[in-house]
Amino acid sequence: MALYVQKYGGTSVGSVERIEAVAEKVKGFRERGDDIVVVVSAMSGETNRLIGLANEIQEHPDKREMDVLVSTGEQVTIALLAMALKKRGVDARSYTGGQVRILTDSAHTKARIQDIETTRMRADLEAGRVVIVAGFQGVDDHGNITTLGRGGSDTTGVALAAALKADECQIYTDVDGVYTTDPRVVAGAQRLDKITFEEMLEMASLGSKVLQIRSVEFAGKYHVPLRVLSSFQDGPGTLITIEDDETVEKPIISGIAFNRDEAKLTVMGVPDIPGVASRILGPISRENIEVDMIVQNVSADQTTDFTFTVHRNDFERAQNILEQVVTELGARGCSGNSKIAKVSIVGVGMRSHAGVASKMFDALAAENINIQMISTSEIKVSVVIAEKYMELAVRALHTAFNLDKGETVCE
Repeated sequence: MALYVQKYGGTSVGSVERIEAVAEKVKGFRERGDDIVVVVSAMSGETNRLIGLANEIQEHPDKREMDVLVSTGEQVTIALLAMALKKRGVDARSYTGGQVRILTDSAHTKARIQDIETTRMRADLEAGRVVIVAGFQGVDDHGNITTLGRGGSDTTGVALAAALKADECQIYTDVDGVYTTDPRVVAGAQRLDKITFEEMLEMASLGSKVLQIRSVEFAGKYHVPLRVLSSFQDGPGTLITIEDDETVEKPIISGIAFNRDEAKLTVMGVPDIPGVASRILGPISRENIEVDMIVQNVSADQTTDFTFTVHRNDFERAQNILEQVVTELGARGCSGNSKIAKVSIVGVGMRSHAGVASKMFDALAAENINIQMISTSEIKVSVVIAEKYMELAVRALHTAFNLDKGETVCE
């Protein structure tokens, strides 16, 4: 007998029929003898509907009241799932985040979990009940309802698995695992049997939207085995776990991530003096604009061109800030490009095997794709290219590293 924490997303519980299907799946685990804690999201579209109502009332809705409002979506789902299980003769009990006592800080709409009280859940499990917990929400020290931000139900699931020392946290979604890249871009994309926390974290941060980044961080920190599965078809899914000796020894590229939501800004002819990077990026950061890749090149006349990327939604705001910076620094000017994309290869095998980056660059050159920026870490290489070449680049790299065949060894 094992203890599983299972999380079902909005599409998995998007209708009464799908809630009934989840109940059937959970019943099967109980009949096998497993203990089950279920975390559910709001029904698909419900959170957006509630946000829309709030925006009709207030242009900038009060954050505390927003948390009170949007947390009701999950409350509907937990009650309906408990009813569906009881109809099938499976004893179940539903809890809101506050009832379980998922204690968070007081940062409304983006709270972080601080502690979880497990007494009630353990008592129910010992009594043979399925425990159903509303995802995405908690309560602060003052009793205020808080929410964890979009995708927060993944984090709830992982956090409960860590607190209960579950055998596995299973994330049920509308895909049957983590793929080498998006199957909508590359028809030959392969489902991965296993991937490390580190690789998954890189892929999530680089554009893969299978899991919320914070949930992967949480799972890695507390060594919670995490499995991505489909709600709609049976299969082994993808296990996200710690790096092992077998993984390290293989020169593996696990996947290719990409992100269209990038924009590039360049300040040209900046004096090459100490502190210039701070003077450029300081005003950007004070406006809460997140900077991703940075490249600085010094020319013969002791000036530098300073280039960085931001989210495309922040492009115009960042460009306006830089116009003032150009004047203050006496730079030649600034330019921008919002039609770029970032493409990345990810794999722990890069740590111990040379030639991965050059193989990537050769594959792009063969397709006449120009690289505008390069960023590397121990387990990833990212390049910025023109957006119109993004899908071509992903397909070329997928083939170059033999991912089409499921052979993830780099030649």
